[in-house]
This record gives sequence, structure tokens and C-alpha cells, in this order.
Amino acid sequence: MNRILPILLIIFIFAGCGRKGSSVKRVEVAAVGNTILYVDQIPGLFPAGTSKTDSAASTLNYINKWVRKELLLQKAQDNLSSELSENIEKQLEEARSNLVIYQYQRQMMLERMDTVVSDSELENYYNSNPASFNLSSNIVKALFIKIPVETPNIEKIKHLARSNDQSDLQELEKICYQFAEKFDDFGEEWIPFDKISVELPSEIDNEENFLRHTSFYELSDSSSLCLVNFRDYRIRFTLAPFEYVKDDIKRIIWNNRRIEFFQNLENGIYNDGLKENKFKVF
Repeated sequence: MNRILPILLIIFIFAGCGRKGSSVKRVEVAAVGNTILYVDQIPGLFPAGTSKTDSAASTLNYINKWVRKELLLQKAQDNLSSELSENIEKQLEEARSNLVIYQYQRQMMLERMDTVVSDSELENYYNSNPASFNLSSNIVKALFIKIPVETPNIEKIKHLARSNDQSDLQELEKICYQFAEKFDDFGEEWIPFDKISVELPSEIDNEENFLRHTSFYELSDSSSLCLVNFRDYRIRFTLAPFEYVKDDIKRIIWNNRRIEFFQNLENGIYNDGLKENKFKVF
């Protein structure tokens, strides 16, 4: 505890000084060789709801970790071979260069690159590259319901589940809200068939054959009844519907545009440097 009290004092001094302006001398809390840790470098001095004693203990723990790490760092710097030290400097310079370039490219991209991808661009890319959009899995549009077998008016639920009438679906949703274990209406959205088949009581041996011959499916076990109304389906290795791959196409177009933008940016800077004699090749 006698080591925590000085830390508490440092915290109070710093908290008081911080209100007087930036001209106040920084408070030193630890030093390893010529490297100094200042109190304003310690994160989270006063977390919400933390007592002063706990805050002081956390601060002391941070200082101890900093000292141990700095000692290890300085020991490593003093004893690394010159070859390893040079290699580290090269890696640091390369990392710094890459980071600076990345941030500049990102800034220019945000300021100058057109990020809007029109629907006509998406459709043109889709129609021009059909081989790129073959499905790797079966997909469906379907209504899926899982209800306890003892649910009242279960025959009515089956009837409503077979219907594609909007009013019937609204009534079905109200009933399922009360009784269903699971109710998912993917009637307007393509989803992988696996998302539904994993919920079924028995495994589907041949998905393609099953989808070709099944428009409504019902199967129960001892506790639950599963109902599936298949509104539409597409088989794997066939062309994916445009709306299913629309977001993928947008990412492809945007990424191609980004690559082209960076190439043009680099070429422009190079050509400017060439015109202005900013570099020489010996």
C-alpha cells in the first residue's frame, strides 16, 4: 500500500494541473535509462465507477509493465547483432513507407474517386460475365415454419402456409408469433438451401431432385412440425439470379475501379516527376 499512495498523489497532482493549461511541466512517473514515462501517457487514469485505490493500483500495474518492457527493449537493442539491427531498421522504414502511401491513397480515393455504381453497370457486368456467377450451392426462396405438434388449429396453419396470398401470410405470421418455435419468410429473398435443410428433422439425400419435385414440404417428429413452402429455387452450377450476386458484382466493380484509380494516381505522379526533373536514374 505504501507504493500505491505516491501514485495516488501523482494522479491528484496531474488532475489538478490539467485544469491550469498546457504550459504546466509534464509529470514524470518512471524512467529507464534516458527514456521517461509521463503521467499523461498512462491510459484510463479514472475509469467510470473505479475507486481511487483501484485506479492507483491499475496505474501502478501499468507502470510496472512499462518498466519491464522498456528494460527488455533496451537490453535487446544493446545486444542485437548489427545485421539484425539493420534488418529491423529496413523493415521499419518499409512499414512506414507503406503506411504513408496507404493513407495518401485512401485520402485521394475518398476525395476524388467515384464510388457510385449504377444498376446499369451492375447488369452489364452480370450479362457480360455469366460464367463468373455459376452457383456453388442450391438456393431457394421459401417460407419456413417450425411449430410444436400440439399447437391448436394446426390444419389451418398448414393451409395458410401453402398460400401465397398476402392476407393469408399476415394471418399466418400473427399465429406463428404466438406459437411457432421458428418462423422465417424468405419469399422475396434468395438464401442457400442449407439454411433451411439444417432445420429439417431428416436429412435430404439429393437436394437437386428434392427441389425439383417439392413445392410444399411437411415433416414432424415427436415434438415439432416443420412446414416449408418453396416459392422458387435455383440448382447449383447454374447461373445465379442477378439479385443474388448483385452485392458481389458491386464489390468487384468497386475493387476494379479502386485498382485502376491507384494505378492512374501512381502513373500521374511519376509523369509529373518526369516532367519536373524530380528524379534521376543512374
